[in-house]
Amino acid sequence: MSATTPESIESPLIRLEGITKVYGSGTAAVHALKGVDLKIDKGEFVAVMGPSGSGKSTCMNILGCLDTPTAGAYRFKGADVGVLSRDQRALLRRTFLGFVFQGFNLLSRTSALENVELPLIYRGIPARERHAKARDALKAVGLDGWEYHTPAELSGGQQQRVAIARAMVIEPEVLMADEPTGNLDSTRSREIMDLLCSFNRDRGVTIVMVTHDARMAGYAGRIIRFLDGLIDSEEPGRRHAL
Repeated sequence: MSATTPESIESPLIRLEGITKVYGSGTAAVHALKGVDLKIDKGEFVAVMGPSGSGKSTCMNILGCLDTPTAGAYRFKGADVGVLSRDQRALLRRTFLGFVFQGFNLLSRTSALENVELPLIYRGIPARERHAKARDALKAVGLDGWEYHTPAELSGGQQQRVAIARAMVIEPEVLMADEPTGNLDSTRSREIMDLLCSFNRDRGVTIVMVTHDARMAGYAGRIIRFLDGLIDSEEPGRRHAL
């Protein structure tokens, strides 16, 4: 299978069926996920919550093809991710998924423009096209004119905007956001959430966001709560009524 396998019109963008994840073996085994069923449709904004050890981060890693389940089925765009090789999962990740993390993960001695260009370098995009796409991505997150500043010359909110631009420059179908406002004050957090909402609303980007903050989760259309390796509850977020 290639990352461009056609999807069924009837299929959700993402489907997990009976997903389990066990670390270790015997008496030392840790059952991080115990049979998770989850469906995410194209264009959704889903917030994932739960206490530490509840399984939410393990589930996020499986959705992002950063880890594989012990058992169960993961289907992305109708394709069975479980049959893919490591290289094919990496191709799926590079083609369809963007990632934003709490810690920004920017290269410290590299300009904002160069940080945003990184995914395009891995794709072999020519330099001129790369520069243009990276500039457009920075403009889209409100950093026009900040292209040559290094992370040390940017505020926390600006660094997270660079990280979002880097994730969005490949035009992903899904943005995986892991505590994207965890290192920011309340004002910067609202700005980042407004930005994510705009990409979801205006570009149709599906967003899956892990957060501990109920206020941030309220920006999503659906809130999923994990507990003890299972989905404990689901409820509409604030945007569900918009």
